[in-house]
Amino acid sequence: MSKEKYLRVTMPNGSKWDIPATIIAEDRARYYAEKDTGKDSGEEFNKVFNEEVDYALEYAYEIIDWASNNMNWVDVKLFAEKVEDMKMDYQVGRINGDKEVIEK
Repeated sequence: MSKEKYLRVTMPNGSKWDIPATIIAEDRARYYAEKDTGKDSGEEFNKVFNEEVDYALEYAYEIIDWASNNMNWVDVKLFAEKVEDMKMDYQVGRINGDKEVIEK
């Protein structure tokens, strides 16, 4: 049994988010199945759709490329899970981390 794949995205603030690769692969597959068949459902559409999902999940580049160039955060935010870094040493971070005084 294969493990489920995720696209891990590190945001500019350092937070990490895992997005199920199937969400991205299915979005990509829908595009190509519609483009190749001229349909949005049916047996022929489903065949191409399933082939495209399998293809994208096999190649990390396809997942990264499609997510980066063809999807927006709104497309994946409901599925994204924030990754907690359990190895974080908050004491060391508090001492050595970047600091600034701000006003709110």
